[in-house]
Amino acid sequence: MRQPTLYLLVGYPGSGKTTTSRTIHELTGAAHIWADHERQVMFGQPTHSPTESEQLYTTLNTRTADILSRGEDVVFDTNFSFLSDRNKLRQITTQAGAQIKLLWVRVAPELARERATADHHAEGNGYDNTMTPETFDRIVSHLEPPTDDEQPILLDGTLITPEYITAKLDLALRVDTGTPTSDEVATA
Repeated sequence: MRQPTLYLLVGYPGSGKTTTSRTIHELTGAAHIWADHERQVMFGQPTHSPTESEQLYTTLNTRTADILSRGEDVVFDTNFSFLSDRNKLRQITTQAGAQIKLLWVRVAPELARERATADHHAEGNGYDNTMTPETFDRIVSHLEPPTDDEQPILLDGTLITPEYITAKLDLALRVDTGTPTSDEVATA
């Protein structure tokens, strides 16, 4: 049996994490767990409070563990800014007998800020409100860059295409059998 993969993302808001996640999902059939979307679904008008975030990530971590345990790949689309959060997912991955690929999506901070604070970025992420420059700066100031021990795969967030992702991740592409994955069935 093939070892399932968990794709984790790190990068500034606006760096291209969701575009990367969608591309991996389309190329491989990996379940796309999109935290921004799930937060909107769970809470309607999200506040991003610590309690809300704890509920959200407890749910998403459990879902990730379940999917990996079934032998399926997952791309977890959120900003894993903190080493402690990445380590928690590393434990989940180990318990599921899966491997982890940490993707560090990078662009110039100025470009990320421009993208993240633009109205179209909010629309693309399914939110009703646009990120403020102050929120962007706060998130960026707390980002803990991946360590060499985490073996991050560096991705240029200005080059995200199926060809680029396939080459950078050395992906084994999904063979379309016409049978949806269990996550596609659950979200249909």
